[in-house]
Amino acid sequence: MHTAQTAHIISTYSADNFGVCSALYELGGMVVIHDPSGCNSTYTTHDEPRWFTKPSLFYISALTEQDAIIGNDQRIIDDITDAARRQHPRFICIIPSQIAFLIGTDMSAIAKVIQKKTGIRTFTLPTSNMTYYERGINLALSCLAGWFTDMHPTGLPTNDHLVNLLGITPLDYSVNGSLESMRRYFAGRGMTTASWTLDTSWETIMEPDTAARENIVLSYGGLGAAHILADALHIPYRVGVPIGGQFIDVGKACAASCPSAASTGPAETPENFIIGETIYAQALALALEGSGRGHFRVIIPMESDAEIQLPDSINATDEKDLQPLLETAGTVIADPLYEPITQGCEHFIPLPHEAFSGRLYRAQIPDLISPKGYQEFLERLQV
Repeated sequence: MHTAQTAHIISTYSADNFGVCSALYELGGMVVIHDPSGCNSTYTTHDEPRWFTKPSLFYISALTEQDAIIGNDQRIIDDITDAARRQHPRFICIIPSQIAFLIGTDMSAIAKVIQKKTGIRTFTLPTSNMTYYERGINLALSCLAGWFTDMHPTGLPTNDHLVNLLGITPLDYSVNGSLESMRRYFAGRGMTTASWTLDTSWETIMEPDTAARENIVLSYGGLGAAHILADALHIPYRVGVPIGGQFIDVGKACAASCPSAASTGPAETPENFIIGETIYAQALALALEGSGRGHFRVIIPMESDAEIQLPDSINATDEKDLQPLLETAGTVIADPLYEPITQGCEHFIPLPHEAFSGRLYRAQIPDLISPKGYQEFLERLQV
């Protein structure tokens, strides 16, 4: 293992498998992680606040050493087929963990056999447990968007008062009132919302009476679906978040920025940083700057896309790259588990991120979408 990729102080982000699970949680399907053990329990107990209030069909295949060595795919086929016939899921999603990925298990072939046996739509996604959760959300929502366009190839009449919320899962927007605040924001502007991933259903996203006027991309996980819906059905999209009751259009800010605006040399004064998911963290940075709290550079430690990045944002995941930046910073806003590598910074403002610290600080995650929650957060800043 390269030492640059070793985290000996900070945590790591949720894996792509968990992003898939989070995106598909409420849609009535069965998700099976092809894994010996551990993935399911880690996701449900640490990263999924809905687990204790909303039922969902999540399983592991209980892959054994013998299965892996001799390629005993028949057992997983039989187990999933039996479970599906008893549970009657709307679809079946089989995703490989790192072991199934590394030994080259033919997940597509397994999915085709199960679909033929059960008559239930069965598919796989190219996860590996070695990339981060945003990629998993992106894969899952892109798949849903593809199904939607297949169901409505000629499009639907447009509802000028409906917007889709793409990429809002508890991994980035904890179950802390953020979705409700977001709905209130759009309702105050005469619009209704359809969430594709949180407090939703299959019928909500797949069987609408009319198509949305636009898609709101709230995290990188929703970007792929937005592209598909724009290309196939000409539904426009915006990239941003309503922070504190004001929509922060990250996409517009990125389009207006020029690459030369990026910082290329050492800063003359200590820089301020926010660490987090691309769209949410950049929206917060823009909101803080608009509130007179100074400029914050965003550090993006997971999958992202140049289309939605401000020119001075930094892509950095490895601890050895992050520590020099954070130890000489002015103010750092990040999950509390980053604090041990920010000992030289002037101010550390904790902003828990469920995809990073799981349930540890879940009760302390603020609702920055609401004006009240955002104002309380501003009061904690001394920039």
